[in-house]
Amino acid sequence: MVMKRHHLTCAGVAFALYLHHLVSTIEVPLDSNIQSELPQPPTITKQSVKDYIVDPRDNIFIECEGKGNPIPTFSWTRNGKFFNVAKDPKVSMRRRSGTLVIDFHSGGRPEDYEGEYQCFARNDYGTALSSKIHLQVSRSPLWPKEKVDVIEVDEGAPLSLQCNPPPGLPSPVIFWMSSSMEPIHQDKRVSQGQNGDLYFSNVMLQDAQTDYSCNARFHFTHTIQQKNPYTLKVKTTRGITETTPSFMYPYGTSSSQMVLRGVDLLLECIASGVPAPDIMWYKKGGELPAGKTKLENFNKALRISNVSEEDSGEYFCLASNKMGSIRHTISVRVKAAPYWLDEPQNLILAPGEDGRLVCRANGNPKPAIQWLVNGEPIEASPPNPSREVAGDTIVFRDTQIGSSAVYQCNASNEHGYLLANAFVSVLDVPPRILAPRNQLIKVIQNNRTRLDCPFFGSPIPTLRWFKNGQGNTLDGGNYKAHENGSLEMNMARKEDQGIYTCVATNILGKAEAQVRLEVKDPTRIVRGPEDQVVKRGSMPRLHCRIKHDPTLKLTVTWLKDDAPLYIGNRMKKEDDGLTIYGVAEKDQGDYTCVASTELDKDSAKAYLTVLAVPANRLRDLPKERPDRPRDLELSDLAERSVRLTWIPGDDNNSPITDYIVQFEEDRFQPGMWHNHSRYPGSVNSAVLSLSPYVNYQFRVIAVNDVGSSLPSVPSERYQTNGARPEINPTGVQGAGTQKNNMEITWTPLNATQAYGPNLRYIVRWRRRDPRGSWYNETVKTPRHVVWNTPIYVPYEIKVQAENDFGRAPEPDTVIGYSGEDYPKAAPTDVRIRVLNSTAIALTWTRVHLDTIQGQLKEYRAYFWRDSSLLKNLWVSKKRQYVSFPGDRNRGIVSRLFPYSNYKLEMVVTNGRGDGPRSEVKEFPTPEGVPSSPRYLRIRQPNLESINLEWDHPEHPNGVLTGYSLRYQAFNGSKTGRTLVENFSPNQTRFTLQRTDPISRYRFFLRARTQVGEGETIVEESPALLNEGIQCFPLPAATGLPPTTIGLTSTTTTPTTTTTDTTTTTTTTTTTTTTAATTLPATTVASTTTATERAPAATTKQELATNGSSIWDIRAMANSNWANITWSHNYSAGTDFVVKYITSNKTEKSIPVKAQTPSSVQLANLTPGMMYKLWVFPIWSSPSEHSYITFTTSSAYTKNHVDIATQGWFIGLMCAIALLVLILLIVCFIKRSRGGKYPVRDNKDEHLNPEDKNVEDGSFDYSDEDNKPLPNSQTSLDGTIKQQESDDSLVDYGEGGEGQFNEDGSFIGQYTVKKDKEETEGNESSEATSPVNAIYSLA
Repeated sequence: MVMKRHHLTCAGVAFALYLHHLVSTIEVPLDSNIQSELPQPPTITKQSVKDYIVDPRDNIFIECEGKGNPIPTFSWTRNGKFFNVAKDPKVSMRRRSGTLVIDFHSGGRPEDYEGEYQCFARNDYGTALSSKIHLQVSRSPLWPKEKVDVIEVDEGAPLSLQCNPPPGLPSPVIFWMSSSMEPIHQDKRVSQGQNGDLYFSNVMLQDAQTDYSCNARFHFTHTIQQKNPYTLKVKTTRGITETTPSFMYPYGTSSSQMVLRGVDLLLECIASGVPAPDIMWYKKGGELPAGKTKLENFNKALRISNVSEEDSGEYFCLASNKMGSIRHTISVRVKAAPYWLDEPQNLILAPGEDGRLVCRANGNPKPAIQWLVNGEPIEASPPNPSREVAGDTIVFRDTQIGSSAVYQCNASNEHGYLLANAFVSVLDVPPRILAPRNQLIKVIQNNRTRLDCPFFGSPIPTLRWFKNGQGNTLDGGNYKAHENGSLEMNMARKEDQGIYTCVATNILGKAEAQVRLEVKDPTRIVRGPEDQVVKRGSMPRLHCRIKHDPTLKLTVTWLKDDAPLYIGNRMKKEDDGLTIYGVAEKDQGDYTCVASTELDKDSAKAYLTVLAVPANRLRDLPKERPDRPRDLELSDLAERSVRLTWIPGDDNNSPITDYIVQFEEDRFQPGMWHNHSRYPGSVNSAVLSLSPYVNYQFRVIAVNDVGSSLPSVPSERYQTNGARPEINPTGVQGAGTQKNNMEITWTPLNATQAYGPNLRYIVRWRRRDPRGSWYNETVKTPRHVVWNTPIYVPYEIKVQAENDFGRAPEPDTVIGYSGEDYPKAAPTDVRIRVLNSTAIALTWTRVHLDTIQGQLKEYRAYFWRDSSLLKNLWVSKKRQYVSFPGDRNRGIVSRLFPYSNYKLEMVVTNGRGDGPRSEVKEFPTPEGVPSSPRYLRIRQPNLESINLEWDHPEHPNGVLTGYSLRYQAFNGSKTGRTLVENFSPNQTRFTLQRTDPISRYRFFLRARTQVGEGETIVEESPALLNEGIQCFPLPAATGLPPTTIGLTSTTTTPTTTTTDTTTTTTTTTTTTTTAATTLPATTVASTTTATERAPAATTKQELATNGSSIWDIRAMANSNWANITWSHNYSAGTDFVVKYITSNKTEKSIPVKAQTPSSVQLANLTPGMMYKLWVFPIWSSPSEHSYITFTTSSAYTKNHVDIATQGWFIGLMCAIALLVLILLIVCFIKRSRGGKYPVRDNKDEHLNPEDKNVEDGSFDYSDEDNKPLPNSQTSLDGTIKQQESDDSLVDYGEGGEGQFNEDGSFIGQYTVKKDKEETEGNESSEATSPVNAIYSLA
């Protein structure tokens, strides 16, 4: 076992102040209570710079702030004379401050206030002075007008273009550009000098391609002035002569330059030559100053920063090219304005003490030292026997109460001056103990400790320590007393426990305080973990038995590889150790047990080795969500942070991946938990960032791959201290709700942004004018209304957060607008031009902007249908409008009804509403094509005819001239030719005689006007009876009448239709519609379609939000699918959603891309189930009541094929019939004794002499009457129409009375029955015909 012990002493931190006795002076402690009680001469704490340049466009602020006790008063001098602030109405002084404010909002010239200002701060103990502040107003004078001639120069010659900017204050920034505002490219050949001139080492031909203008940018006024541009004319020669360098600036071979200490030195050399020379810099007799030099302007300038006396000397620049070199020497002299060596410091003395003020300064030349007292030369002040002036030092001896004053030291030479204030304050203060009373200090036995007792008094008190009220002073041996009041113990022992008293004494009295010391037992690990080697899957135990002081709280933590150990479900932490269940290779490493208290800690470490041995793989255990974390603990409490520690719950066979820390506060939203942060699953402790003034409570949620755990039990609460807000509200905006107000709103700060109690908002506003005055109001709600505002003017708005601890930083300015009023004028000169039957073109004259009284939103054209040009046609007079952008004066109004009288008027609209209306304009629309007929009904009373009935169009859009009906027969995928019927406008019925009883018909009906044909309505005739699959015999006596099948139109109404209602009308059809025909003898009923579909459920849905709508929703359903179709007048490209719900609340949605026609097929439906169905645009949501219902057919109904109409079946039946006929003939012949019979005597008529069988008096018998006659016809269904009766053998033999001989010969008479039964031959033949027998089975 390797054990490492660390003992840390955590002594209580007390407020300590160290007093240094330098030259018998007293240092006043920083305790605000003491400073507020002690008298103090004035001190200048803030002042403006000596050379103060101001912007003439702004007010002038000359700062002067000071402190003292009592609070000082302030006065000013200007140009050495008293400046009476009260006499000038433009000048004021801030309250409890000396800062001057010169306000020019009411007029005045800033130049009138230029001069030298000095501030004086006075109280009963002296007068302090500010530096002399030289106030100047920034100037940006105009460039003098001058005529610039074209400059002619030879190619290769040097050239300098002079700038000579006007003298501004401060000096302007110079830069060169072309007249087209493009920067002049600079390099080592062309560059700008420090004086602003532009130098060409040699002129080249391309330099004439642009002109050159010098620009001066003035800092305070933010203006740029441009000099008239130079134009170059370069004269070319056959060749450019190469020349040696020569200096263009500075001139000659040497020059000198003086610079002040502490500023930057800039040396410059610009040379001419062909080619352009290179510049290098050197210092005579040494190297260039290290770390302070920088080459600029393509090495033509050398900058030395923060010059000191050591930088004096000779510098030279070397200009060289391939033709030669030249150098220039610059002698640098460094002078110095005065600077401090020893600046005088404030001096606090007790009565009878000595002290001194020292004022030492240096400079070049040596500065002169002048002393002043309370702003007057010390020579002219009243004599003071305790004061002696010796050059740069004033010595005070035996000072007395009343000698307090403020002394000024002025050090000056020809380059500037320094002024410092230092007061001398004589105090007599009784002793005071500055430490908290009854302190408790805890220390671990045998450790070093210190008891603190800071004190103050004048004269400086003496301090002594006592223990348990004993009279002996504690100093020496184990104790050491320090001058600052601290008592130090080298080694604390048990017998050192007790109460210690510190006593401070001076001639004015004494003060004492007590400190209690407790000595605690150290924390020790008596049995730590030991190194172990274990097998994988075993259960090792790491010991950690601890002995500690029972009065201290003990915390035990485990580390693995010096990082906090994650205690998962495989580990169990106990009071005296750690057990690992099912140890694995990943558990190998260093384990450290750390036992700690608030005063010390101890640790022990051991290494765990895990051997990998073969083991059977355990089957996967079931994985679940983790258990909740537990035992939340807060530690390391700080102002803006806290450490949260928790014990993880069981991960339930799925490792924890994350922890979510949530918090709740009880001021703004008590009981509501918010996510604070997220941490990896490998940690169980985190430092949380906190906001001020929040009463926090935390909880932790564990997350694994299965899900999240339940939240842990909340931690204890932790209240953070308050602070001023750090951010301001967001979303600040100002807008008028009435014409005479402006409502200022913002997003308030939340609980973690308030930072303190009594959160409020300072709302400031003013007209958008730099000279306007700010108004302010403090509110607590995120809204403030400003009343009595002009109509629609801009305002500058600021909203600043504030609580009891202070204000947030200065907020940004937001622009808002006061309330709008209705526009005062209407558009004029409104003109209308009819484009077509549904659209017109508009033009108008826009209103003047001054009449809008707000923000122009749009122009609106209100129009309504006043009447139709058709008599007795009711129209809706609902007003509609079309909007046009505010910058337009023309537009188009569409979606009008043809053949109607319209009225129109125009308005202009702002945020408040519509303005006055223009003159009403009337116009008619020409005829158009009609809408589709309202409906088309198809009746099929029998198989020979179809009855059609329709209604007039809902919108004729003109005078109807008739109807056009196109129709065609179809059978499956085969279609016949298209036939056309035309009808008069008053005809609404038509009967079609069917030529084909098998096929169905498709009808296309359109109305027409003089303009043309309108929209089409399409319908199909019902399916035939033999096309049904499921047939049910009906009683013959039912006598069902013919059924009329009404089908709803599938076409859309015109897109210009406007509805008068905003409600949604839904028609739901759920009953089954069948077609039945009255049949003789046997009647069969079939469903309307061959595929056993449920009827079409339809609805009309009207949406009045934007004039677009969906209607005629149809559902054609089978047992497990349905075709959905609908009509709409939404814009092209609109996608839809079809949503349907079963009767057991199962919901599905299908997106449908834009297509024509609009349809979708629903698959995998449940047979016999009722469905609710909605159709709506993808960007919308369905109305609760705008649905249709449909029911799928039962499960046994399937899509059968009519076998009687199949070709192979008809052929098979014909073959069987032929075989049966042949068998009958063969049987008849075999029973006829050879087949020849002498019947000539029995015939009623003579045989044909030409008959080939007459010779032997016999004939061959055959049933020729069963053969088709030459003129017989075959029907469409393949049956043979019989023109003669099919005489059977029974007919020829008189039924069952025919006789045969014993040999089977025919002995009866051959007779043919020609009686009234012939009239029933067709019926009996159909009953016995093989083909008809087969059809009767179908």
